[in-house]
Amino acid sequence: MSGLRILTAGESHGPGLSVIIEGLPAGLSIDRQEIDRQLQRRQKGYGRGKRMKLERDEVQVLSGLRFGKTLGSPLTLFIANRDNASHAAAMDAWKAEPGLSSVTVPRPGHADLAGAVKHRYADLRNAAERASARETAARTAAGAVLRQLLAEFGVRIGSHVIRIHDAGAPGFDLQIADSQDRTRGIETLCSRAEDSCVRCADQAAEAAMRKAIDRALEQGDSVGGIFESAAWNVPFGLGGMMHWDRRLDAALGAAFMSIPGVKSVEIGMGAASAACPGSKVHDIIEPDLNRRSNRAGGVEGGVSNGQPIIVRAAMKPIPTLGSPLDSVDLQSGDKTKAPVFRADTCAVPAAAVVGEAMMAVVLTRAFIDAFGSDSLEAMKEGYDARKQWIEKLLSAGSHGVRKDHGGPKGRPNDEPDLHRYR
Repeated sequence: MSGLRILTAGESHGPGLSVIIEGLPAGLSIDRQEIDRQLQRRQKGYGRGKRMKLERDEVQVLSGLRFGKTLGSPLTLFIANRDNASHAAAMDAWKAEPGLSSVTVPRPGHADLAGAVKHRYADLRNAAERASARETAARTAAGAVLRQLLAEFGVRIGSHVIRIHDAGAPGFDLQIADSQDRTRGIETLCSRAEDSCVRCADQAAEAAMRKAIDRALEQGDSVGGIFESAAWNVPFGLGGMMHWDRRLDAALGAAFMSIPGVKSVEIGMGAASAACPGSKVHDIIEPDLNRRSNRAGGVEGGVSNGQPIIVRAAMKPIPTLGSPLDSVDLQSGDKTKAPVFRADTCAVPAAAVVGEAMMAVVLTRAFIDAFGSDSLEAMKEGYDARKQWIEKLLSAGSHGVRKDHGGPKGRPNDEPDLHRYR
């Protein structure tokens, strides 16, 4: 069982959202502004609803931090819901006001009906409030903390959107022969996406995506899309091949599938690999242990292989529609239209940011499993020990790797590119 545990709590229109992070090492410096910056990134995006103009997500720290450094005890974060002011009566913790109406018509595509059946709710609001994607603000805050831990080891995370409805853009190029050029390409796309209202690095595709969102809004509809998340400078050996529940790719798949609206997840080439011969799928290993491609997406046999981790996720359209679909009133049994609540037309750019947070969760859990978490100093000692073993592997002839065999970039024979295994 991993030493990292994360628990979120709170309803969409309740007083606020909380997240407890247990298992952080002592001695990690936390930048509050960086947490707030990640929360603000999640709120942005063309096609977001009016609520994102109301909320100004900011984090409060309730435990686990002293003078800006973690104590090793559970870290508790809280994000207030400004929109609670207009829903206070409906979300009161103790009593229902006389005449308060219940929500009895489920929305197709939402957890309203499934949640009500599971928990025997008479008021569908009980299901909708917790199933709401508002909960991902708490995950984003947790991810912002974990990214700061990963940054201590040089790991960086980014994302971009490659499709909204029928408008598409190029994804990360996994076929570039030189590993450093591949990584630079990932960094460039993620950087350009930060300047886009739909998190797309391609300007022509961005314009087409905006048009698709505008059309959906005019028609009272919604649209989904696809985003890619990447983590680079990831070390060898995260995850595990001995047991199914230790596999890094399995953990990534579960984490990204847990994002509301996500219906499929791929790593590296993903489904495209099924239509190719093995010679066009597997990544050739160079003498310095780099690869001529990254079709595996940085994971082989459930274990990280030193290449960037690449995850692609497809998100369905938002279930709340301006022109609602047919449904049924569970109280009367009558056929009716689904309710219309304030909602986004498209949330794919926001989901990409949440994907970054989930990437951070999975990688941090794997880091802690590999290097411990009593203190940041102890983690770094474990990390350095593995890096030294890789250096020995690259330089010692007894391990089968010849010192006189230069790498593809012509580095000196006795100077392996250890930065690639950070």
